[in-house]
Amino acid sequence: MIRSTSITDILAPLADKGYQAYLSNALQVADILKWTLSQTGPADVQMTSFSISEEFLRRIFFIEKEGLVRSLDIVLDFKATNKTLKLWPFIAQTVKNCYLSDNHSKILLVSNEKWKVAVVMSQNLTRGNRYESGFITTDSSVFDSLHQQLNFVITRQSVPFHDIFSRTVDNH
Repeated sequence: MIRSTSITDILAPLADKGYQAYLSNALQVADILKWTLSQTGPADVQMTSFSISEEFLRRIFFIEKEGLVRSLDIVLDFKATNKTLKLWPFIAQTVKNCYLSDNHSKILLVSNEKWKVAVVMSQNLTRGNRYESGFITTDSSVFDSLHQQLNFVITRQSVPFHDIFSRTVDNH
């Protein structure tokens, strides 16, 4: 996030506003995740993106070290596999469940016993300074719908990244 801009200048607390949208060049996905987890407490996290970057993985690593992430699933796109393979050592340390699918969606789902937060956004799991948009809601029906659809993608339409990586290594 741009240091002069606070996330609270852009977004209201989740408890105060159940639906909110943003268009900003000051927010990154990791900022949204950390902000959400600071309000929900430790939670299960699912994310989708076309691609992922090393900088994003570093942020996830430190968020996990704070004990805020109970479980983490990430779905990435097959077309970004070459880039993803280069990041494999870091992904393996940071993300327990990484899947590849025909995916261009960018969603963030955060849940625990008290909260269900769904974020639909334009930004990949990367770092950028362009304007990105997002919609954040605590509406459980929106969360449940996205969660159900994402679980279908994970269980029926994706390949665990660990499998692709091991096949690639075995073939070399």
